[in-house]
Amino acid sequence: MELLIGDKVWSSWSMRPWLVLKHTGAPFTETLIRLRRETSEEVRIAATAAGSPTGMVPVLKDGAVTVWDSLAISEYLAERFPAAGLWPADPAARAAGRAAAAEMHSGFASLRGECPMDLTRSEAATLTPATEDNVRRIVALWRDLLKRFGGPFLLGEAWSIADGFYTPVASRFRSYHVHLSDHGDDGSAGAYANRLLETPEYLAWEDGALNDERVLTGQL
Repeated sequence: MELLIGDKVWSSWSMRPWLVLKHTGAPFTETLIRLRRETSEEVRIAATAAGSPTGMVPVLKDGAVTVWDSLAISEYLAERFPAAGLWPADPAARAAGRAAAAEMHSGFASLRGECPMDLTRSEAATLTPATEDNVRRIVALWRDLLKRFGGPFLLGEAWSIADGFYTPVASRFRSYHVHLSDHGDDGSAGAYANRLLETPEYLAWEDGALNDERVLTGQL
């Protein structure tokens, strides 16, 4: 299998299916498409040349199968590797997880725009009311699922696709010094965010991101 991804420092869309694929344990190669080129057309051309039907990343290539879009890739991997347990067996938990992942996939536009993922950043930001509303909703969602399914992850004991979709959010909160206690957290959401950023899979992504950045800036 091959996964086309954008720069690990910035591409939250790429991080999600990459984490999911890592959790399957299946071997794969990754093809990096640099996102910060002179023009968006250059990105599209590079991605298309690498096999992206849309000129965007991420894209998974598995033999004759090509899947694009982070959520579609994740769902494909859940079906391709059922033993990996990427969704829980319980239908109610699975439905809640899918709803949470879909909400992240299509929502929180203000947070995305105001606090884009940047794993090299560590500086507080002044959030607009719209972004604060996004943060409050995420905190409420996390608290609800953690309480309902018992943690330590959103749907219970096992890491799931839903956790993969919120890992870039946890990185944003850290990068922009967002204090979840100011947005309705009782401590459980903050602990969960830290937990996501301590998984071996995330740490492997982060290590790769910082290494790529050193290469890009000529520090290696």
